[in-house]
Amino acid sequence: MTKVFIDGSAGTTGLRIQERLSGRTDLELITLSGEQRRDRKAREEAVNAADVAFFCLPDAAAVEAAALVHGDTAVIDTSTAHRTAPGWVYGFPELFGQREKIAASRRIANPGCHASGFIALVEPLVHEGLIAPDTALSCFSVTGYSGGGKAMIAQYRDENRPAELDAPRQYATGQQHKHLREMQLIPALAAAPVFCPIVADYYSGMVVTVPLFAGDLRGRVEDVAALYRERYHSAVVHYEPDDGGLIAGNALADRDDMTITVAGNDERILLISRFDNLGKGASGAAIQNLNILLGLDETLGLNLGEETA
Repeated sequence: MTKVFIDGSAGTTGLRIQERLSGRTDLELITLSGEQRRDRKAREEAVNAADVAFFCLPDAAAVEAAALVHGDTAVIDTSTAHRTAPGWVYGFPELFGQREKIAASRRIANPGCHASGFIALVEPLVHEGLIAPDTALSCFSVTGYSGGGKAMIAQYRDENRPAELDAPRQYATGQQHKHLREMQLIPALAAAPVFCPIVADYYSGMVVTVPLFAGDLRGRVEDVAALYRERYHSAVVHYEPDDGGLIAGNALADRDDMTITVAGNDERILLISRFDNLGKGASGAAIQNLNILLGLDETLGLNLGEETA
């Protein structure tokens, strides 16, 4: 039986991974008491006793945890620390050739939530030459407040919270968001996009949008839709035609799949991805990577919508 250890199981992502895995009969979870979780030696022993370890830690702590591994333990790190680091495989299996790299790796970096939506939209277009790598891109992303972790969740749920939390709030306005590096490097862009993340008063789910002018596109809108249909047709990530209606940020809350949509017109195009920031944007992606690593059906234990052919 595969032994799994979650280092950081008390955090938002770690808790959801533990909840999803606790009912699986093919896995044995290694658990530590609250006191042991603060003991470096106990954590080191647990990491190296596991076949697979999840790191659900702040960046600096994830780097320290990686140094504790001295055996053959495979690591899936959900922090930002290793997403563009040498020797680590980026854990978005829907990218071209990435599934095979994940299956063969012992070091997997789980993608960021905003980055997942952006990269899913942009990487295929760059890879297939529909946009040039030096295209000046922008991106805005609306997310639920659970993406801010326990502190932000408590802030939003406080009955005495300030009135400004009732409205959507743009943040990281200095263009230094921690996801920007992977948003540039994974799709092989010449420069990072102008990025406008927004947190709103709902728990989970997100919509990521990349606008394009027709002049930026080497082809037609129909070519983009055709490429997305070809690339994304699984139960986890699938193309969904634009129905011209309203797009809710929480439409895929509590699920682990992602939808990809092309909207707009022949002059101004919108590329849109929808998913749960805690699902395909975090714990769902981590479990998908675990399944691939173990040679299992990658949808095992995931909460998905109906598969789209």
